[in-house]
Amino acid sequence: MARKVDLNADMGESFGPWVMGRDADLLRIVTSANIACGFHAGDPDVMARTMRLAVENGVGIGAHPGFADLQGFGRRRMSLPASQLRNLVQYQLGAAQAIARAAGGRVAHLKLHGALANMAADDAAMATACYEAALEIDPDLIVMVLVGTAQERAAEALGCRIAGEIFADRAYNDDATLVDRSLPGAVIHDPQVAARRIAGMVAAGAILTEGGLSLPARIDTICLHGDTPEAVAIAAAVRGALEADGVTLARLAG
Repeated sequence: MARKVDLNADMGESFGPWVMGRDADLLRIVTSANIACGFHAGDPDVMARTMRLAVENGVGIGAHPGFADLQGFGRRRMSLPASQLRNLVQYQLGAAQAIARAAGGRVAHLKLHGALANMAADDAAMATACYEAALEIDPDLIVMVLVGTAQERAAEALGCRIAGEIFADRAYNDDATLVDRSLPGAVIHDPQVAARRIAGMVAAGAILTEGGLSLPARIDTICLHGDTPEAVAIAAAVRGALEADGVTLARLAG
C-alpha cells in the first residue's frame, strides 16, 4: 500500500541583505516549511516573504524556534533554565503566528532548531519545557520530533499531535541521534545518495544508521536543510524517488 509522507525544509534563514538558501525554489518542491523566527536566523521581512510564498504554493507553515544566536546560526549549545526556554519558544511562536496570519496562512506545526533541538533530543525535561510552552499557545499544534529520541518521548507523554521526522541530508548514530556536524560524513551532499537512503528508510519504516542498524521508526515527515548548497537538488531527488515508489507527498494535516 502506498504511504503518505510530508517533505519539509528549514528556511526563512536570510537576514537583511544576506541571503541564505533558495526558498522560492524549495517551496515548489516541499510540502511543509519550517520558518526561522528571528532568533537564530531570519527577520520580520524574511518571515513575511517566506510565509507569503508558502501560502501561494500551498505549503504548510511551521515555526522553527532556536537559541538567540545569530552569529552561530543557533548551532551553539546554551544552558538556559526552563522558564527562559518557555519564554524563548513562546516569543518566537507568537511572532510566527502573527506574520503567518497576516500572510493569509497559519502556523500548523512547531519544530525546534539546531542546538536547541539536539539538546532536547537528549533531555526529555528540556523537550517538555519547550513543547508545553508551545502547546499553551496552541493545543492543536503539531509537534515535529526527532523519532527515537527524548523529543518523541516527551511529546508522547504530553499527548499532543506528533509528526515523526527523519533527515534526508544527515547521517544517524546507532541511538537515532544525528551524527555531530563536526564529524566526516555527518552531512550528506549527494542528492542521489540522499534519495536512495530516504526511499530505503520509508520502505523499511526504519532509520538506517551509520553503524548498520535498522531502527523501527514512525516516519511522518522528511526534512532537509535549506542552507546547504545542494538543498534544491536533494529535495527534487528525494521527492522523485518517493513518488517512484508510490509514496504520496502531502503536507501535514494541521
